[in-house]
Amino acid sequence: MTTDQLIIQIKRKQSFLCIGLDVDLNKIPQHLLKEEDPIFAFNKAIIDATHDLCVAYKPNTAFYEAYGLKGWKALEKTIKYLNEKHPEIFTIADAKRGDIGNTSTMYAKAFFEDLSFDSVTVAPYMGKDSVEPFLAFEDKHTILLTLTSNEGAYDFQTKTVDGKELYKQVLEVSKTYNNSQNLMYVVGATKAEYFEDIRKIIPESFILVPGVGAQGGNLQDVCKYGMSDNIGLLVNSSRGIIYASQEQNFAEVAAISALKLQKEMQVILRERGF
Repeated sequence: MTTDQLIIQIKRKQSFLCIGLDVDLNKIPQHLLKEEDPIFAFNKAIIDATHDLCVAYKPNTAFYEAYGLKGWKALEKTIKYLNEKHPEIFTIADAKRGDIGNTSTMYAKAFFEDLSFDSVTVAPYMGKDSVEPFLAFEDKHTILLTLTSNEGAYDFQTKTVDGKELYKQVLEVSKTYNNSQNLMYVVGATKAEYFEDIRKIIPESFILVPGVGAQGGNLQDVCKYGMSDNIGLLVNSSRGIIYASQEQNFAEVAAISALKLQKEMQVILRERGF
């Protein structure tokens, strides 16, 4: 999927909502455990109820790998279902990969070719040759971890090295990578005060923003400082939507939670002329 196609979908749906499909069998409605594949059954119900309210889904692969082969099979079925039923929706493999070049190439093949995701999250710590193999894939996007929403982000990401915060160096150096136009970035919603400086470095790039909802991030602040001239935001909510209820009507309740966020986004988009 191209960035232009993503922007068209955002404008059409009046939403830049991404829904995280982080499936924990201890948290899903218990009646689903009777299903042959409870993980996929849960995901399918959430997708069927919310696909018209969001523009992206983001399965965190750890929640599938934890269940071994059956978890990976459920992930395969989920992405296949999305690609067949809703090909306009942007898909994100939240895998946080990144290794020496030939290994990164294999990671990229796994998510871009075998599973057919549109994008994958990548850790930048090992540098250029660990990121560029992902960037080599046409119309696929590499989402670089930049400034995350967790407390430990302050251990390294905001530390000053040679007079500049590390996360700013990540942004600046990444712009020199081959095919850097395929880069997106992860910036946590709990770091809204940093968005203004970030936009000075990457004024047009899309930013994936976790941390709205359960983690305490504020949508208004994120948009005030982070929205670009081409919208440039995908705001993720996971637990606040998918675990809004554990009753039989869990998917309907999830849709109500997603609709609330979508309506807030619609107001913001209209105020900005989108």
